[in-house]
Amino acid sequence: MDNSHQNSDNFVKLNLPTISEQPDYLFNFNELRFSGELNCAVELIDKNILLGRSEKKAIISPENEWTYKKLYQTSNQIAHFLKDNFGVKKGNRVLLRSSNTPMAVACWLAIIKVGGIVVSTMPMLRAPELKTIIDKAEINFILCDERLKGEVAKTNFIQTNSICFFDAITKVPLKGDLQTLAQSKPVKFSNVITMHDDPALIAFTSGTTGAPKGTVHFHRDVMAMCICAGEGLLKLTENDLFVGSPPMAFTFGLGMLVAFPLHVGGTTILLEKTSAVDLMAAIEKYKATICATAPTAYKKMLKDYDHYDLSSLKKAVSSGEHLPIYIFEEWHKKNGGKLINAFGSTEMTHMFISAIDESIRPGAIGKAIDGYEVCILDLNDLPIGKNEIGRLAVRGPTGCKYLDDVRQKDYVVNGWNITGDLCSMDQDGYVYFTSRCDDMIISSGYNISGPEVEDALYTNQKISECAVIGVPNEERGFVVKAYIVLKDGNIPSEALVIEFQNYIKKIIAPYKYPRKIEFVEALPKTQTGKIQRNKLKELSH
Repeated sequence: MDNSHQNSDNFVKLNLPTISEQPDYLFNFNELRFSGELNCAVELIDKNILLGRSEKKAIISPENEWTYKKLYQTSNQIAHFLKDNFGVKKGNRVLLRSSNTPMAVACWLAIIKVGGIVVSTMPMLRAPELKTIIDKAEINFILCDERLKGEVAKTNFIQTNSICFFDAITKVPLKGDLQTLAQSKPVKFSNVITMHDDPALIAFTSGTTGAPKGTVHFHRDVMAMCICAGEGLLKLTENDLFVGSPPMAFTFGLGMLVAFPLHVGGTTILLEKTSAVDLMAAIEKYKATICATAPTAYKKMLKDYDHYDLSSLKKAVSSGEHLPIYIFEEWHKKNGGKLINAFGSTEMTHMFISAIDESIRPGAIGKAIDGYEVCILDLNDLPIGKNEIGRLAVRGPTGCKYLDDVRQKDYVVNGWNITGDLCSMDQDGYVYFTSRCDDMIISSGYNISGPEVEDALYTNQKISECAVIGVPNEERGFVVKAYIVLKDGNIPSEALVIEFQNYIKKIIAPYKYPRKIEFVEALPKTQTGKIQRNKLKELSH
């Protein structure tokens, strides 16, 4: 380990919430009780070399395959570049702009090895969104896929000598690119000493509820998600092959497609094109055993399911959005396995409620996974009875640590992380999702769950996608409005509006039917596939 970086950059540490503003942490078993030195990159890549996995495939992409040895050596060479050429010191923020590629993973590991803090960004972010992140995190350096450099240039990042581009698919050598500059560097690197509670990454929320927030995660947080979700819940092994759609900048993707595979010594299949067809083709070609994507993708996979051999798939993990029960049921009919509903948040690093195999109860999210506790609170922040709807609260080995953000006090209350979800919990500890707190529609005194209406609409064969919100109404306070994307062959009409309204009245309580329906060609979504209901609400005002 290298302890030469005595002049650490303490910007992030100085802008963390105070201890009293942070949640209570639980370290319920020995594996979570980290202390002293810890570097998550060492845990994820260096240890695989020590365990004799040098020649094993770590990453498969359509263009090439990387062994653990290649990933280890390349990340070390990039770490040397960051230290020698850029002068990166412990605590510096390095923005990483790339899709899911082997080179991006090598860069991620290298930043951690040199003591830096990774700030990964979604590939499709535009300059104003990038500038918000650059300014908020006070970015020091940028590593960027050559194909994505246009938007970086528009941010007017003043430290132009602190940007380095790389060819993510390594097809055409670029003059002065990261690979060229790093290839002469040594393949071994003395990792900078970091502590278990040093910041390792800043993950920005997807912005479904306003300006993105920078969530800080320590080295121990990265390892906690591997231990609790990867080992404890999913029972992953070195024989598993992972595939999925979420970007590395989304902590669901970082876990399922980078950290979890490397932690167990498995193999990850990284795709830049991740449509439902692309995922199924990859599962068939590489015999993937674990798939991770959003409910809407599983819905699309069901349409062409019979055209592909998905028999190798052992576990299918769904996250990023509410999982409608009809998608769960249809997948079970086709696949024989049960979709794993992974409920988590960027603030908590990864999932904290779920269930697998025979523990799954259709309609429920699941139970708190080992290492976490959940409860349901009323508006006075007091626990409420079983099967009553209230605000979901969680605590465990990870927790919300916003970077210099007054909204910290909204997310952490009395030591609990308040997720912003309305849920109930039964006598066995199973949690049932009702809606986001701001998705509950109160109309003429009735509480109406937007996702419940969406689930009902999805059972209609003419509907491809839908989103339900509450819109102001002088007489009722709010009324239910549905935005609907029709399947091909269906034409919007007033008659179809009435047909859908009558349809809903027959399958859920009539007062819940959408009094307003608007047909749209597509729903606004974040880069992670979440429907942006806040944008729909803006359109409705």
